[in-house]
Amino acid sequence: MPKTQFHAELPKEGLSRFEQFANLLPFSREKFRRLGLQNRAPKPIRLGSRITFYRNSELHKFFANPTDYQAEEDANECK
Repeated sequence: MPKTQFHAELPKEGLSRFEQFANLLPFSREKFRRLGLQNRAPKPIRLGSRITFYRNSELHKFFANPTDYQAEEDANECK
């Protein structure tokens, strides 16, 4: 997928729900969740029992280099 198309679909800043970037992933939601548990994908931000977001800045880092991505331990803490 060309970078220009990816950047047009996902803002650099802010938060996104999984459904907003799922079409950019070459694998399932479960695979993305497992990668997150291994710190190999952005970790979710839980705002409730049924509301989960991901930082767009972390998603951009992940999509730029998914094989070498390493989640930062405090990347999803609220500031």
